[in-house]
This record gives sequence, structure tokens and C-alpha cells, in this order.
Amino acid sequence: KEKTKKKKMSLVWLEAALPLGIIGGMLCIMGNSQYYIHKAYHGRPKHIGHDEWDVAMERRDKKVVEKASAPSS
Repeated sequence: KEKTKKKKMSLVWLEAALPLGIIGGMLCIMGNSQYYIHKAYHGRPKHIGHDEWDVAMERRDKKVVEKASAPSS
């Protein structure tokens, strides 16, 4: 009787491992789907830590490049 109780108790962690594995798998799937959808829509991976300052600098850089490439008369 003691052996069967020990055997049952040794597999109790499986009851937690299965849901934990499902939750972890779903998190990975959601993260990867966001990455691939963003990459398909924008043509490049998402820039990590992209804030208002980065957006302002991109706008400024775009203006500078357009100004420099414009034909001077």
C-alpha cells in the first residue's frame, strides 16, 4: 500500500506540467505570430524599444535625406 502511494505521489508533478506546457506553448505561438504578422505587413522586424524619440529622429532623417537628394537649381 505504501509503494502505490509513493508511486502516485511521484507523478503528481505531471498534473501541473501539462497545463504549464500548454500555457507556455500558447505564449510562444502568440509571440511568434505577432512577429511574423508585423514583418509581413511592414516588411521588416519590429524595432524593440521604439519610442517617440526614435520616431522623431526617423522623420528628421527622412527630411534631411530628401533635402540632400533634391536637385539644386
